[in-house]
Amino acid sequence: MIRPPVPPFSEITAAQKVRAAEDAWNARAPQAVAQAYTEDSQWRNRSEFLSGRAEIEAFLTRKWEREKEYRLIKELWAWADFRIAVRFAYEWRDEGHQWFRAYGNENWEFAADGLMRCRIASINDQAIPTASRLFHWPLGRRPDDHPGLTDLNL
Repeated sequence: MIRPPVPPFSEITAAQKVRAAEDAWNARAPQAVAQAYTEDSQWRNRSEFLSGRAEIEAFLTRKWEREKEYRLIKELWAWADFRIAVRFAYEWRDEGHQWFRAYGNENWEFAADGLMRCRIASINDQAIPTASRLFHWPLGRRPDDHPGLTDLNL
């Protein structure tokens, strides 16, 4: 399976890859998201280490059951050949209706077919008051005219 755009990346194709990942994660469909990774993909997400699509899918299922009303913005930070660096922020609430904003960075490495073979994510959560939320679009894909992280001073 080929998952365009494929490496080596240009600024344009790296930005396309980042937006495609953001859109997929905002759809919150664990099985579909897992298909963007190689069968043996290696992840570090906070303090969890995952290997392969089945573990990725299980992780995402748990994540989106816990993180209600999840909305994510990713931004291209850097790219080179088979690698992309991303910064991101997402907002979510827990079952007690406490809102959080998570801030993070990801380092991605891709196989020649455009599937991600390695994802290293460092993430911090901050509790925020409801009035401080910035991500208000309907659940799903972020509208093209919604500000990005730089525009929001995040």
